[in-house]
Amino acid sequence: MKLNKIKYILLTSVFLFSGCSKYLDQEPDMRAQINTVDKVKRLVASAYPGRNSLAMAETYSDNVEDKGVGGIYQPVPALYEWKDIIGDDTDSPTAYWNSCYEAIAAANHALAAIEKNNFGDEVLAYKGEALVARAYCHFMLAIYFAKVYDFKSNASNDSPGIPYVKDPETVLIKQYDRGTVKSTYDNIRKDLEEGLALLDQGNGLWDVPKYHFTPEAAHAFASRFYLFTGEWQKVVDNANKIFGGNYVGKLVPYNSTLKSLGFEAARTEITKATQPYNLLITETYSGYQRWWDNRYAMGISVVQNIYNSMTAAGAKLYNFGVSYGSPHYTTYIWKEFWYVTNPTANTGFPMLMVPVLMSDEALLNRAEAYAELGNVNGALADLNLFARNRIDNYNSTDYAVTVAKSKQFFDVTDDKEALVKTVLQFKHVGFMSMGLRWLDIIRKGITVKHNVIGSDERETFIELKPDDPRRVFQIPQEAKLAGVELNPR
Repeated sequence: MKLNKIKYILLTSVFLFSGCSKYLDQEPDMRAQINTVDKVKRLVASAYPGRNSLAMAETYSDNVEDKGVGGIYQPVPALYEWKDIIGDDTDSPTAYWNSCYEAIAAANHALAAIEKNNFGDEVLAYKGEALVARAYCHFMLAIYFAKVYDFKSNASNDSPGIPYVKDPETVLIKQYDRGTVKSTYDNIRKDLEEGLALLDQGNGLWDVPKYHFTPEAAHAFASRFYLFTGEWQKVVDNANKIFGGNYVGKLVPYNSTLKSLGFEAARTEITKATQPYNLLITETYSGYQRWWDNRYAMGISVVQNIYNSMTAAGAKLYNFGVSYGSPHYTTYIWKEFWYVTNPTANTGFPMLMVPVLMSDEALLNRAEAYAELGNVNGALADLNLFARNRIDNYNSTDYAVTVAKSKQFFDVTDDKEALVKTVLQFKHVGFMSMGLRWLDIIRKGITVKHNVIGSDERETFIELKPDDPRRVFQIPQEAKLAGVELNPR
């Protein structure tokens, strides 16, 4: 694994992302003198991945199917069959790995500058941001490239983690150790909690806050992290910091404001930094939005059996699903913008603004934590807040989530199990194409089944079970140069 020097990081940020205002004012090389709070602040703005994991997460999950016809866009076919990907195509695992470590390198240079200089209290919020950004990048890498954290058995967490990088590189190729899943999560926790404490002091000033780990965004990430570690009360406490007692305008208004706009206008609005439900947005180089007509994507089976299916609330969730002619469907929430590098030739890069942390996810994280804690009323309140914004013509008489309805719907007898299943269902349907389903699949040990249509049009099925080593993405081959062992196959 070769982590790029700070000059490369900043030049890459300016080259790829200067179409957005948060990058326009950055100098390409501030290595020599990161000697002011403003320079630290601008450097930390690069501590976010410039690629996304949408293709990885969605194509590995049960949100896609083989439609038999459609485009064959790389690396989708291999991802669909859970094969290792060689190369660093735009939306490949290697591209995401490299992007996360580039972001980590930026955070480390900022933290080193803070350590070296006496900037005073003014820099503390940006130190907090850098720490949380570093924790977030390592966490997302661990989600894909290491086994899932098992909070029920510490012995299960002795498998290899991912290299946790805390210092700027000073040599061309440095040797790294993966540590264990436990040590990786311990480091994430340390950075996250130290960063949160600094951010909660409330003295950060960001030009566009939604592009940064503000306190709200950091607490949303914490609610996700503690869901993986099984610390239910911490999930609740961090979600509470986002909502308090006021939910007005904090959730995505699918069945009201966005519905009234129409699909085209809605997908423009839904990823805007001005929306209160978007807590952290990253600007990413990605062709993911173009894949609706891919052979391996959302098809009629997914639409009928998941996306437009009945839920435990007794109604379907309102979504923006659109058909471009069967069997090709899309959730229609992503809107690509084109970063032009040559106006004459109209060449450039496809870009997506991706809300990687949203208040709706934090709400359902809290609902699951309430259920695990035995707080039935709390779980139901959160589930019904979500349902109120997602069910068309919602009314509490017909569509309220109750324990009895959930138990009947899922044919279970345990209250907690019924409520957790309802949370997972709401997430599955409500966040389709956003990459979150994969997180629940690995947390809950869900088997994924993909259909395969042969040249003779016969349909067979392949499975990815909880103990299948392919559930862990392969470490990029070039990481071996830095002594990083690959995952077993």
